[in-house]
Amino acid sequence: MTDMPAVLVNIGYGNSVSARRVVAVVNPESAPVKRLIADARDNGLLLDATCGRRTRAVIVMDSRHLILSAILPETIISRMNESI
Repeated sequence: MTDMPAVLVNIGYGNSVSARRVVAVVNPESAPVKRLIADARDNGLLLDATCGRRTRAVIVMDSRHLILSAILPETIISRMNESI
């Protein structure tokens, strides 16, 4: 097994996530995603990386953490595709 270098993806305002740990990038407007956000907040698994701006994307990690971003999901996905 070889050690692969971490690939970090910029999710806005100086914040980055490991591309290898991302499960999904979703729009925060649907009711099921809003419930996921509320559950993650209650369980201490929510990270807010919006810097006080409107949430435009929710990043689901393999650790069950949710990360809120002010960058559009399409932009994050594009950045992930460029970095891999």
